[in-house]
Amino acid sequence: MRPSGPTLARSLVFRAVVFAYSEVGLRCLDTLLEQHVSVPLVFSYEDSPGENAWFGSVAQLARGRGIEVAAPRDPNTPEWVKRVAGLAPDYLFSFYYRSLLDERLLATPRWGALNMHGSLLPRYRGRAPVNWAILNGETRTGVTLHYMVAKPDAGPIIAQQEVPIGIDDTALSVSLAVAEAAAALLARQLPVLAAGPPVGRPMDLKQGSYFGGRRPEDGRIDLAWPAARVHNLIRAVAPPFPGAFAEVGSHRILFGGSQWTGERARQPGIVSLYTAAGRLYLDCSDGLRLAIPRVLIDGRPLEAEDFERLYRGAPLPLAAASLKGRSDHEEVADTRG
Repeated sequence: MRPSGPTLARSLVFRAVVFAYSEVGLRCLDTLLEQHVSVPLVFSYEDSPGENAWFGSVAQLARGRGIEVAAPRDPNTPEWVKRVAGLAPDYLFSFYYRSLLDERLLATPRWGALNMHGSLLPRYRGRAPVNWAILNGETRTGVTLHYMVAKPDAGPIIAQQEVPIGIDDTALSVSLAVAEAAAALLARQLPVLAAGPPVGRPMDLKQGSYFGGRRPEDGRIDLAWPAARVHNLIRAVAPPFPGAFAEVGSHRILFGGSQWTGERARQPGIVSLYTAAGRLYLDCSDGLRLAIPRVLIDGRPLEAEDFERLYRGAPLPLAAASLKGRSDHEEVADTRG
């Protein structure tokens, strides 16, 4: 579905070089093309066979529209800066492009270099803004269209749109909502941009913080955490992201999701996994429990029915060595590799 917004008359068409990736990049590039913006060159990344990509391909979209696609390791070389400058763009757009663009590139467009960021700047500047917002228990995030300057995510703000975060929303559901909001915001702003560079609102960096990228190891759960913190981490990195996990002895339990119940634990004071009324639960250290749709124990996926059958209805205490010494647990150990 195309984002709603005013359609540009062809007389208002401008020229833009686009740097884009991920779902925000795909939808924003599509918006530009649908609104007759002239895009002679798109910078993106070749799709990696090993990446668990939950988003569409910017490169495929661009090539399908007959647009040249470049995927350099470094777009900031003098050769690429000269190439972009020679295209005489009115704007340079960055939509979730992973590389930082230097000042030489930012100076090439006639009217400005603009970035679409996945948060309500200046909050959550930097990498993985959706994941960090969920991890921190935020109830809202959004998208920001702003000018790019040498410092990342620091230039004047042109426009923003809010995106709510529900208590059980995951990084995937929020990321898709952010991509939809980004395309809609861009569509609304295109007539303004076509008239010339809009005045931006200076960003007060003291009102926000910068966050770095996340690694798979950052999904490690400390089982002493309260339920809310465990819940937020699980949904912040739930598949297709690397996932949240706890290590029990030599075994790894990866949590495929989490649903907030607000209910008291069945066994207060004991952190454990168990089934009740056909659902799988995690009792947390603060005496509250979470509903867990599925887990992977040493790579073996288990939903409530599988867990009930494997553990014969007994709770699984999440303490060191709790997976050892029981024949039914040995079946789990044998699934490694």
